Amino acid sequence: MDGKLLARIGAAVFVGLAVTMTLVQLLEEPAPRSDPPRAVQPLDGDPLALQLRACAQMGERALSSPDCRAAWAEKRRRFFGVEHGEAYSGLDAETGEAAAEASPAVEPET
Repeated sequence: MDGKLLARIGAAVFVGLAVTMTLVQLLEEPAPRSDPPRAVQPLDGDPLALQLRACAQMGERALSSPDCRAAWAEKRRRFFGVEHGEAYSGLDAETGEAAAEASPAVEPET
């Protein structure tokens, strides 16, 4: 038997198997979906976590809510480990941006 003929037969068998396996996968019924995972409830009943969850559900209305702003500030304070309340005094309460007088402009040296 010629080597080229054997290689062609092998290639044809390989392609045939690949096409057959693809068709079997496409015709197979999809597996039923399991129930969605349950939401994890905080074990210690931290009121901050409950407030943050409520703010997340409010959507854009939370941006103007003073309770949500206070909860986010407390979350930042806990996350960054800031112990004094003046850590965010440089932020403008209305826009959340740094006040212009808090950081003077630095001129580049030429």
